[in-house]
Amino acid sequence: QVQLRESGGGLVQAGGSLRLSCAARTIVVSMNDMGWFRQAPGKQRELVASITARSADYADSVKGRFTISRDITMNTMYLQMNNLKPEDTAVYYCNVVNKGSPVSAYWGQGTQVTVSS
Repeated sequence: QVQLRESGGGLVQAGGSLRLSCAARTIVVSMNDMGWFRQAPGKQRELVASITARSADYADSVKGRFTISRDITMNTMYLQMNNLKPEDTAVYYCNVVNKGSPVSAYWGQGTQVTVSS
Protein backbone atom coordinates (compact mmCIF):
# COMPACT_ATOMS: atom_id res chain seq x y z
CA GLN A 1 0.00 0.00 0.00
CA VAL A 2 1.40 3.37 -1.02
CA GLN A 3 1.79 5.84 1.81
CA LEU A 4 2.65 9.49 1.40
CA ARG A 5 3.14 11.47 4.59
CA GLU A 6 3.35 15.24 4.51
CA SER A 7 4.96 17.29 7.26
CA GLY A 8 6.53 20.67 7.90
CA GLY A 9 3.51 22.92 7.87
CA GLY A 10 2.81 25.54 10.48
CA LEU A 11 1.96 29.14 11.21
CA VAL A 12 4.26 31.77 9.72
CA GLN A 13 4.12 35.50 9.12
CA ALA A 14 3.91 36.91 5.63
CA GLY A 15 7.36 36.99 4.08
CA GLY A 16 8.48 33.95 6.02
CA SER A 17 9.56 30.51 4.84
CA LEU A 18 8.64 26.90 5.39
CA ARG A 19 9.91 23.61 3.98
CA LEU A 20 7.42 20.84 3.49
CA SER A 21 8.43 17.20 3.33
CA CYS A 22 6.72 14.24 1.67
CA ALA A 23 8.01 10.91 2.92
CA ALA A 24 7.06 7.94 0.76
CA ARG A 25 6.66 4.26 1.51
CA THR A 26 6.44 1.48 -1.09
CA ILE A 27 7.09 3.81 -4.01
CA VAL A 28 10.32 5.39 -5.15
CA VAL A 29 9.90 9.15 -5.24
CA SER A 30 12.69 9.66 -7.76
CA MET A 31 11.16 7.22 -10.23
CA ASN A 32 7.72 8.81 -10.35
CA ASP A 33 6.40 12.12 -11.55
CA MET A 34 5.37 13.85 -8.35
CA GLY A 35 3.52 16.97 -7.34
CA TRP A 36 2.56 19.25 -4.49
CA PHE A 37 -1.08 20.27 -4.29
CA ARG A 38 -2.94 22.60 -1.98
CA GLN A 39 -6.52 23.20 -0.99
CA ALA A 40 -7.65 26.42 0.60
CA PRO A 41 -10.98 26.69 2.44
CA GLY A 42 -13.86 26.82 -0.02
CA LYS A 43 -11.61 26.20 -3.02
CA GLN A 44 -10.72 23.25 -5.17
CA ARG A 45 -7.46 21.44 -4.75
CA GLU A 46 -4.83 22.81 -7.12
CA LEU A 47 -1.42 21.72 -8.33
CA VAL A 48 1.26 24.18 -7.27
CA ALA A 49 4.46 22.35 -8.24
CA SER A 50 5.43 19.21 -10.09
CA ILE A 51 8.66 17.40 -10.84
CA THR A 52 9.66 14.88 -13.46
CA ALA A 53 12.97 13.35 -14.46
CA ARG A 54 13.52 16.30 -16.80
CA SER A 55 12.00 19.37 -15.23
CA ALA A 56 10.09 21.12 -12.50
CA ASP A 57 7.02 23.25 -13.14
CA TYR A 58 5.15 25.72 -11.00
CA ALA A 59 1.82 27.45 -10.88
CA ASP A 60 2.12 31.11 -11.77
CA SER A 61 1.03 32.07 -8.27
CA VAL A 62 4.10 30.46 -6.68
CA LYS A 63 6.69 30.77 -9.43
CA GLY A 64 9.89 32.32 -8.13
CA ARG A 65 8.93 31.67 -4.49
CA PHE A 66 8.53 27.88 -4.23
CA THR A 67 11.06 25.20 -5.14
CA ILE A 68 10.28 21.50 -5.50
CA SER A 69 13.00 18.92 -5.03
CA ARG A 70 13.53 15.32 -4.02
CA ASP A 71 16.17 13.40 -2.09
CA ILE A 72 16.93 9.98 -3.52
CA THR A 73 18.62 8.65 -0.38
CA MET A 74 15.76 9.72 1.88
CA ASN A 75 13.04 8.81 -0.63
CA THR A 76 11.49 12.17 0.20
CA MET A 77 10.17 15.09 -1.79
CA TYR A 78 10.34 18.67 -0.55
CA LEU A 79 8.69 21.99 -1.19
CA GLN A 80 10.70 25.00 -0.12
CA MET A 81 8.35 27.95 0.24
CA ASN A 82 9.81 31.44 0.54
CA ASN A 83 8.23 34.88 0.74
CA LEU A 84 4.96 33.32 1.86
CA LYS A 85 1.75 35.27 1.40
CA PRO A 86 -1.59 35.01 3.20
CA GLU A 87 -3.09 33.58 0.01
CA ASP A 88 -0.74 30.60 0.35
CA THR A 89 -2.75 29.49 3.38
CA ALA A 90 -4.03 25.99 2.64
CA VAL A 91 -3.63 22.33 3.39
CA TYR A 92 -0.75 21.02 1.30
CA TYR A 93 -0.63 17.50 -0.09
CA CYS A 94 1.86 15.51 -2.11
CA ASN A 95 0.97 12.87 -4.65
CA VAL A 96 2.13 10.92 -7.63
CA VAL A 97 1.16 12.54 -10.92
CA ASN A 98 0.05 9.92 -13.41
CA LYS A 99 -0.66 11.17 -16.95
CA GLY A 100 -1.20 14.65 -15.59
CA SER A 101 -3.52 13.70 -12.77
CA PRO A 102 -3.02 12.82 -9.10
CA VAL A 103 -3.71 9.29 -7.98
CA SER A 104 -6.82 9.47 -5.85
CA ALA A 105 -5.93 6.44 -3.77
CA TYR A 106 -2.66 8.01 -2.62
CA TRP A 107 -3.94 11.14 -0.88
CA GLY A 108 -2.57 11.55 2.63
CA GLN A 109 -3.65 13.77 5.50
CA GLY A 110 -1.81 16.81 4.23
CA THR A 111 -0.08 19.47 6.28
CA GLN A 112 -1.63 22.83 7.21
CA VAL A 113 0.16 26.01 6.21
CA THR A 114 -1.17 29.24 7.66
CA VAL A 115 0.33 32.58 6.70
CA SER A 116 -0.64 35.58 8.78
CA SER A 117 -0.57 39.11 7.45
